[in-house]
Amino acid sequence: MLWLGACTSSIGTWMQKLAQSWLVYQLSDSKFMLGLDAFLGEIPIFLFSLIGGVIADRIDRRKLLLGSQFVQMACAFTLATLFASGVVKVWHILCLSFTVGMAQAFGGPAYSAIVPSLVEKEDLPNAIALNSIQFNLARVIGPMLGGLALATLGAAWCFSLNGLSFIAVIISLLLLKQSYLPKSTGVSMLDSMKEGINFIRTNEAMTSLVALAFLTTFLGIPIIVFLPAMAKDVFHADSQTYTWLLSISGFGSVAGAIIVAGSGHVKQKGRLALVMLILFGCFMTAFAMSNRLPVSFLMLFLAGAAMISVFTMVTSLVQLITPNEMRGRVMSVYNVAFRGGMPFGSFIIGALTQFYPLTSLLAVNGVLMLLIGIYLLAVHRKVANL
Repeated sequence: MLWLGACTSSIGTWMQKLAQSWLVYQLSDSKFMLGLDAFLGEIPIFLFSLIGGVIADRIDRRKLLLGSQFVQMACAFTLATLFASGVVKVWHILCLSFTVGMAQAFGGPAYSAIVPSLVEKEDLPNAIALNSIQFNLARVIGPMLGGLALATLGAAWCFSLNGLSFIAVIISLLLLKQSYLPKSTGVSMLDSMKEGINFIRTNEAMTSLVALAFLTTFLGIPIIVFLPAMAKDVFHADSQTYTWLLSISGFGSVAGAIIVAGSGHVKQKGRLALVMLILFGCFMTAFAMSNRLPVSFLMLFLAGAAMISVFTMVTSLVQLITPNEMRGRVMSVYNVAFRGGMPFGSFIIGALTQFYPLTSLLAVNGVLMLLIGIYLLAVHRKVANL
C-alpha cells in the first residue's frame, strides 16, 4: 500500500522536476542557476535532517510524514498558479525548491525509519530494493508523462499533476495500520541527537558507509542534474531529448534495482557495492566524453543501473546495522550525508562550468568515483568486509 502511494507521488515529482529544470534553464539560460536550484532543493536536508531524525524517534512517524506531504503539495500548486498567471520568476522557483527541501528534511528520516517496520528483518534488503524500484520506475514514467504534458499542455499541468499525486501517498499513510509509538526517555533533543551521532562514530563500518554515501552523491548526482544542459548545449537538442536522457537513466536505475532485489540475500554486499561504484565511475566518464547520442544513451543506462545498485546496497547495510529505536536518528545522519552530497556537488559543478566545459567536469567526477572505489576495495576495507 505504501509502495503504490509512494510510486504515484514519485511519478508526479519527476514530472515537476523535468518541467522545473527546463523552465529554470529557459528563464535564466544559466547552468549556475540550474545547479543553484538543485542546491536549494537539497541543502535543507543537509541542514535539518538531524532534527528531523530526532523528531522521527519521538512522535508517530506516520503523522510526521503526512505533514511533509501536505507542505510539498501546497508548493506544487503554488508553482502551478504562478506559472499559469504568467508571473513566475526564477527566484519564485528557488524559494519553493527550498521549502520542499525543508519538508523532505523532516519527512525523509520518518519514511526511511517506517519501511523496516513493515517487513521481517531478513526481507529488509529486498524491501529497500523494491522501494528503489518504485522511485526509479517513477523516474522513467514521470519524465515521459512530464515531457508529453510539457509539450502539449504546458508546465502548469506538470506542476498541478504533481500536486494531485500527493493525494495517493496521503491516502496510503492514512490507511496504514502500523505506527511507531516511542517510549518517553526524558532525554533532551540535543542529547538524543548526540546518541545517534555517537552510534555512528563508534561503528567504523557505519562511518565508512556514511562517508561513501556522501561521496557517491557528491560526485554522481550531477550526471542527472545537468542533463538539460547536456541536451541543449552538447547535443543541440530540445526538451524531448532531455526527456529521453532522463527516462533512459531511470530505465537503467530500474534495471539495477530489480537485479539488487533479486539478489537481496546475497553475501558480501559491501564488496559488491564497491564494484558497482567503480563501474558507475567508468560509465559516467564514458557518458561525459561521448558526443554520439546512441552511445550516450547506452552509457547513461549503464550508469543509472550501477548508481542505484550502490545506493540500494549501502542503504540496506545501514538499515541492517541499526536498531529500531535508533533508526530515525541514524537514518537522519545517513540522509544528511546521502542527500547532502547532492546540493554541494551540483552547486560546485554549476559554478565551475563558468570556467571549464561541463563534459570535462563530469568526466573528472567519474574518474574520482572510480579511484575511491578501488581504494575502499583494496586498501580501506571496512565496507568491503560487510
